[in-house]
Parts: sequence; C-alpha cells; structure tokens
Amino acid sequence: MTNKTISVYASWDINTRVFHWVNVVCIFMLSILGLIMLNKGSIGISGAEASIGLKTIHTIIGYVFAINLIVRIIWGFVGGPRARFSTLLPGKGYRQEVKNYTASIKAGEPRTFIGHNPKGRLSVLVMFLLFTVMMVTGMVRTGTDIYYPPFGGFAAKYVAAEGVSFKDIKPYDNTGTDAEKMDRLKTFKKPYGTIHIYTAYILWVLVLIHIIAVIRSDAGGQGTLISAMFSGRKHLPREPHDL
Repeated sequence: MTNKTISVYASWDINTRVFHWVNVVCIFMLSILGLIMLNKGSIGISGAEASIGLKTIHTIIGYVFAINLIVRIIWGFVGGPRARFSTLLPGKGYRQEVKNYTASIKAGEPRTFIGHNPKGRLSVLVMFLLFTVMMVTGMVRTGTDIYYPPFGGFAAKYVAAEGVSFKDIKPYDNTGTDAEKMDRLKTFKKPYGTIHIYTAYILWVLVLIHIIAVIRSDAGGQGTLISAMFSGRKHLPREPHDL
C-alpha cells in the first residue's frame, strides 16, 4: 500500500473566511424571512404592523449582508492573491483548464488547487453577481416599501403630497401622499421585487450545487476544502496546479 504525502498550503485569508460565513448566515436568515413574508397570509400573519415588522428585520439583516458584500468586493481588488477576483476570472485557455480538470477526475487522479478549481471559479463569480443583484434590488425595495436608507428619503419625498413633510410619510399608510405618485412608485418598484425573488431562487439552486460539489471534492481526494474555509489551510495529496 502506497502512502500519499499530504502537504499543507495557506489558502484563504481571514477576511475571505469571515465574509464567507457571515454571508452564509445572512443568506439563510434572509431566505427564511423572505419565505415568511411571501406566505404570511397562509400561516396566519396579517396586518400592516406585522408586515412592517418582518420587513424591518429583513432590512436590518440585509444591511449586514450588504456591508459584508461591499467589504468583500473591495477586498477582491486589494486583498491577497487568493482573495482577488483576478484569480477567479476565466482567462486565456480556461476552456482547456476545465477539460483537463474534468479528465483528471475521470482518470481517478483529480487535479488539486490551493484556491478554487476551474469550475468552482466560475461558480463563485456567478454567485457574486447574484449577491450584487440581490443587494441592489433589496435596497430599492426597502426604500420604496418602508422608506429605509439609502433610497427611502427620496421615495418619501417623491410621494409626499404638496405641503406635507416627507418625514411624516409612513409605510403602508397613504396619509399625506399624492395618489398619482404612489401609483407610479408602485409601478416602478414592482419589477425590482420580482427580480429580487427570482434571483434568490436561482441563488439557492447554485448554493445547493456548490454544497454538493464541495462535498464531492473533499470526498474525491481534491483536498480539504471545507476545513480550509475555517482554518485557512488546505491539505492536498498532490502538488496544486495553481501554486
């Protein structure tokens, strides 16, 4: 029986790891709250006060999600080599990289990587795009639904009737608003809500694929990907191709 030499490599830095786990918690909590809001009638939740309360909690967690994402995006340009977006972008020869990686798996000797494998890199980029869409559409909806920053002040000022201070405009209450402008605001914000919801569905499909791929990667001898996201160190049975 041949003993394989396991080598340990520094993989993701602390900032990247913190982003990952904060992001996981936020997405899970936001998704649960989102499902409750979408189905509140069928589970016995009604009334404007309950709707405002749910959206307020959703918004507060959304702020944590947004701040975490913005910090990570900045870190993707100024952080270490494993954290930078440049290491994720499909460059020249990317298609061949994917073919070689797939062939190595079929041959029973999968190529190893300190960072993400070629398929994983593209998946991470797509998820970052979805995160950004979720953040922007969520901010628009929280501003136009319950008048929270960064767009809430603009929305409240827009719908306020002549002579009414935007500070007196309350969510789910048409008192002091211009009816015509309220209708325009509803028309404006509707597609943002639709995009927000369906982006969440697509994101969860990718998250499930990501989880399955990570488990298969660990079980298939491609290194300790899961533990590396906690420790920052990846144990690899063969020399990595992205050294």
